[in-house]
Amino acid sequence: MNTAVKHIVIVGGGSAGWLVAGTLAAEHGNGDEGVQITLIESPDIKLVGVGEGTWPTMRSTIRKMGISETEFVRECDVAFKQASKFCKWTTGEDDDEYYHPFTLPVGYRDLNLAEYWKAHRNEISFSDAVCIQSRICANHMGPKLISTPEFEAIANYSYHLDAAKFAQFLRKHCIEKLGVKHITDNVIGINSAGNGDIHSLATQNTGELHGDLFVDCTGLASILLGKHYQVPLVSKKQFLFNDAALAAQVPYLDPECPISSNTISTAQSAGWVWDIGLQTRRGVGYVYSRTHISDEEADKEFRDYLTLTIGREKADATEFQKIKFTPGHREVFWKNNCVAVGLAAGFIEPLEASAIILIELSARMISEQLPADRAAMTLVAKRFNDVFTYRWNHIINFLKLHYVLSKRTSSQYWLDHRDPTSIPQSLQELQALWKYQAPWFYDEVHSEELFPLASFQYILYGMGYETAQRPATKKVNPETLERANGFFRANHKKTNEVIKILPTHREIVNKIKQYGLQKI
Repeated sequence: MNTAVKHIVIVGGGSAGWLVAGTLAAEHGNGDEGVQITLIESPDIKLVGVGEGTWPTMRSTIRKMGISETEFVRECDVAFKQASKFCKWTTGEDDDEYYHPFTLPVGYRDLNLAEYWKAHRNEISFSDAVCIQSRICANHMGPKLISTPEFEAIANYSYHLDAAKFAQFLRKHCIEKLGVKHITDNVIGINSAGNGDIHSLATQNTGELHGDLFVDCTGLASILLGKHYQVPLVSKKQFLFNDAALAAQVPYLDPECPISSNTISTAQSAGWVWDIGLQTRRGVGYVYSRTHISDEEADKEFRDYLTLTIGREKADATEFQKIKFTPGHREVFWKNNCVAVGLAAGFIEPLEASAIILIELSARMISEQLPADRAAMTLVAKRFNDVFTYRWNHIINFLKLHYVLSKRTSSQYWLDHRDPTSIPQSLQELQALWKYQAPWFYDEVHSEELFPLASFQYILYGMGYETAQRPATKKVNPETLERANGFFRANHKKTNEVIKILPTHREIVNKIKQYGLQKI
């Protein structure tokens, strides 16, 4: 039967489930006036808040839900994220670091400044030359003033947050403000319709739960798409080797110490450590390859990292959450009337916060393309699968680039990452092209790229990649050269101006907690 889509059932809570619920409910109403959204989550699954990084898209995502940024900052231990800082990825030396900021290079749509920065590469880093943000981060400054309205920015930003508090905050908002129906129960069975669709869910205490569309947000278990529909996980371990992580919550030794304005990613012998500053603590973790290091050796290496900031005694006493995963994604993401979002759809690794932006983009596409009936669902599902297959491949290329460009020789892990057999053919082709011309927005295939080509520029030139001088820029006319130099001067001037007016990161967070931000 070609039934209308009137009831959407989301299985699983956490950040994924509640972001989907909020996105759908905000756009499609609820109950009699729209689509009924029901979220069922198990009471037996504990939420863990290790400290999570997001992308600037999160600002528009929560804004569309009607969330107050002030309340969000107050309730979710939120700090601002303006960049990722990479330490020891290129050579492994103590002075080896660069930034991947959220601000596009100045004049990005007008002139490819990467071509003109090359003449100055020994004088200034690429990020310092083309944007204001790396110096803001280096000085532990916030991205806005207390007088800047909610969600507006002086420097582009996203958030660092406590994932457990975020899920609880979203749950409360979705139930009380958006009318999402919430069921706390365990799914114990899945009932199929004659056409292979999911007809209903059998629950432990609530009875049968019917729906027209089911969203699988059950994490790595993937009980709907993975277990019920037997959609296989396509491993990508041949490209990206990390398959385990240790995560910890680390207190600040001084409650008034600076809060980092960026995620810090520090390379290790067989992986890397993330270090995320929240208001009251840090979320720190070591993601690594069990092929290249034992769990015991990883534990020691991680504690050695923590010792640098909290001392050996506290580092040895810190408890770790241990996580194991297979890097990869489902063969398809939408099958019949079931679509997977978040870890249920796949996971590669936490580098560059790619997991949470995929949740946002999945929720947005489901909402904006929500099929009116079952017949339209087949067409929407095909489009969804095509788009997200491309996006996963794009993520793999972008993340792999960080490893391919490394010159580290201290361990087999880094050498194996540069083995041509471990590099996707599509990335090899891009690298061959970038030897002769710098990436630019013309290289973007989709209008809404997960990572714009500016991000590739920051990684390439932050890690010392060299692009040959193009004939066109060798013969550049004086007017074009002056225009490029004008952009460099303007960026230098603006950087100095904002450095003078922006508060420290901790100062702006404390002011938001005390006074709140202006409503737009």
